[in-house]
Amino acid sequence: MEFHGKTDQQVLRALGERLRGHRLRRDITQEQLAERAGLSVSTIKGLEAGRGRLDSLVAVLRELQQLDGLDAFLPDPGISPLQLAERRGKPRQRASGGAARPRPATDKKPESDW
Repeated sequence: MEFHGKTDQQVLRALGERLRGHRLRRDITQEQLAERAGLSVSTIKGLEAGRGRLDSLVAVLRELQQLDGLDAFLPDPGISPLQLAERRGKPRQRASGGAARPRPATDKKPESDW
């Protein structure tokens, strides 16, 4: 699936559907997965609907034996050899904001300024 051009909610729903697919391929009920991962059934339902916390996602991926997929999902960016040389071997600790690019539009509502 191509994620570019999708809203945040569409991406999250797609990830939730993939989680559900992995669970069903392993023939595990939501209740069984919740118990094995140490989570509530409502948390599993939320993740499959595209909502949830990262720690819950990791617990489910671990139980579904899909942690290796995280490397493909979000590979380690490593350090550019040029950056490493410029910093004399010290990795970057903070972003300067100099290379900031406009963020793509999301389907999130703007925060109020009350």
